[in-house]
Amino acid sequence: MQSAAVGRTDALDETLTEAVVDLVLRGMWRGRPEADHRPLVDAGLAMVKGPMVLPTERAKAAAAQLLRISAGSEQEQRITAAYEAFLPVNRKIREVCTAWQCRPDGTANDHTDSVYDAEVRESLEDVHEAIQPVLRRLEPVLAGSGRYITALDEALDRFDDGAVQWLASPLCDSYHTVWMRLHQELLLVLGISRAQDEALEEELVRRSRG
Repeated sequence: MQSAAVGRTDALDETLTEAVVDLVLRGMWRGRPEADHRPLVDAGLAMVKGPMVLPTERAKAAAAQLLRISAGSEQEQRITAAYEAFLPVNRKIREVCTAWQCRPDGTANDHTDSVYDAEVRESLEDVHEAIQPVLRRLEPVLAGSGRYITALDEALDRFDDGAVQWLASPLCDSYHTVWMRLHQELLLVLGISRAQDEALEEELVRRSRG
């Protein structure tokens, strides 16, 4: 039987609230000390699977409730406009990460072709430039969203310094990892399901390509 507290946030103290939102936005923690995740596990908000700490359904429901803004508000309208500008760029970052990992013929990219890798890096620059105005639109209406600009800049700098894992590795705050957190936050803030998100992205991408 599920607890009546499932999905409620009034029973969570501030420390647990911040931790559960972080875990849900990240999707998982790896390598965190037990002191970080034990209170969440004890509260039924996280579960440990091998080296990973994952959010429970209760955690996801709590984060959704905590982050959801008022439906129909001006804030929702402005964030929705930024989100719709985000989705076509979201398709492009997925394409960049795929191109970095695989050659056009489907074989693994062994990174011996510097010309090909430079082309992928140029495509990443296009994505980075395209996301900047979206993030600037979000800053005044979504508290804390400025951290995404900083985190994406840092990931790109580390990638350019030769640490290639900073493009797409889930084991660090790589470009793609930060991007996914931004995406997840937008969905929770606006109360949008993954299915709705995928359908809208497809529509907007098709529209942008004429």
